[in-house]
Amino acid sequence: MSETLATVLLCALKERGAARIFGIPGDFVLPFFRVMADSGILPLHTLSHEPSVGYAADAAARIGSSLGVAAVTYGAGALNMVNAVAQAYAEKSPLVVISGGPGADEGKLGFNLHHQVKTLSSQFEIFRELTCAQCILNDPETAPSEIARVLDTALSLSRPVYIEIPRDMVDIPCAAVPPMALPEPDRDAARTCARDVLDRLRAATSPAILVGVEARRYGLEGKIADLCQVLRLPVATSFMGRGLFAERKLPLVGTYLGSAGEDRIATAIEGADCLLMLGVIVCDTNFGVSGHTIDMRGCIRALDRTVVFGHHLYPEVSLEALIDAMAEIAEPVGDSKVQTQATYATVLPDDDTPLEPSHVAIAINDLFQVKGTMPIAADVGDCLFVGLEIADTALVAPGYYASMGMGVPAGLAINAVTGRRPIILVGDGAFQMTGWELGNCQTYGWAPIVIVFNNQGWEMLRGFLPGQTFHDLADWHYADIAPSLGGKGVRVHTCSELKRALDLAMGDDNSFQLIEVMLPRGRTSDSLQRFTQAIRNNLVLKDEC
Repeated sequence: MSETLATVLLCALKERGAARIFGIPGDFVLPFFRVMADSGILPLHTLSHEPSVGYAADAAARIGSSLGVAAVTYGAGALNMVNAVAQAYAEKSPLVVISGGPGADEGKLGFNLHHQVKTLSSQFEIFRELTCAQCILNDPETAPSEIARVLDTALSLSRPVYIEIPRDMVDIPCAAVPPMALPEPDRDAARTCARDVLDRLRAATSPAILVGVEARRYGLEGKIADLCQVLRLPVATSFMGRGLFAERKLPLVGTYLGSAGEDRIATAIEGADCLLMLGVIVCDTNFGVSGHTIDMRGCIRALDRTVVFGHHLYPEVSLEALIDAMAEIAEPVGDSKVQTQATYATVLPDDDTPLEPSHVAIAINDLFQVKGTMPIAADVGDCLFVGLEIADTALVAPGYYASMGMGVPAGLAINAVTGRRPIILVGDGAFQMTGWELGNCQTYGWAPIVIVFNNQGWEMLRGFLPGQTFHDLADWHYADIAPSLGGKGVRVHTCSELKRALDLAMGDDNSFQLIEVMLPRGRTSDSLQRFTQAIRNNLVLKDEC
């Protein structure tokens, strides 16, 4: 097969770790879809709506610590995916957006093209704001170097990038893309930085470590776990970092949620006189629920290829370079032991007790004890906070940008990438957005267990602003819809019904299983109640100041 611009792009994606592409065809991208289908270089999964394509590709990047790829058409396709790309940028996910585009001669016809907004370059300019690197492949001479530049930037910065391929360029002969060439870290600077960091930790009275999403994005969980075992300091994950170290033993006290979480975790993090933050995004959901202001000037922050503390600034020291340098010279600093691990509620009542949100967590914990852990995709809302009550396992969720609708597409991506059957936690509001993507499971043999929290409302929003009827949703009877989408569904009201439904779902992996958990309107998990109360309290305090 002769190399064309499309095939060299696909090969470059594969060589840099991409394992599949999620997409929806459209006229401007049809030539590229033809090459994807004919070449077989990467598997292609088509979904039903562009936001889901973005969410699925983002989740594939997160769970695989690699490039996620979304392919869509110009205008109506790519612009319909803007919100998903924005979330990937905010949460540092290396999503590659490939958009078909008008051919070189089409813009010379003298009239606007369909899907065009203001100018033919409007889409490019929009994605310039949402991505860390962009290119239009309109020159076969420069295309190889441009592809390499953009893809390598995505991997280096762990952020989305944008590639536009005009439809008349797809089959143009093209040279191969240069091999991956990521920026070389300054090892000497990293070693100097590591010595300063360890000196600070040793001089502190109550140091601690907080680990965030970059640990997963760059595949560093193993290295960080090994370092933490040597240092013997209390370790917590950020809210966004929930699910890190799920299969590793280290002095992990749990997930830090400020005053919305457990007091012992808040004490360890907020009371630290030297807090080492490894790959933690500084945002309101990670720190805005703190009952005490954490002085960032006293913290050591390693994020975005930079380490900052006090008056020290180490640019171009990546998280991996810092961890490697610290590992070379690290010695025990504290005496925390593995038995500080968090504990989770188990033993669901096997009776007619009406279901509460936290019962779902207990039921899953019981399931994990018998069957082993399963990866989880959680949407925004109480389902995410119930996820915090579940024993540590691989988790994909939008903990910062917090866009509704990611849960189901993310679960499908987990199934595709890992080959493992996931559990999807999704509220009825989010399910109304993207739950219909479950209809694609029968095409690809995916069989997730989907738990829909049906409280007939947007309960997280009600927690922030009680007493409003616009939070209410109608009852759509989601379990009844499942068979028409190729799956099986059951509606449960009691603890014993939920237990039986989970057991039956685990015993049938021939299709997706949807368990519709009926919950009282206005009732939420304890975790969400603490979170919304902490946010409201902090807002009141700021208003008083």
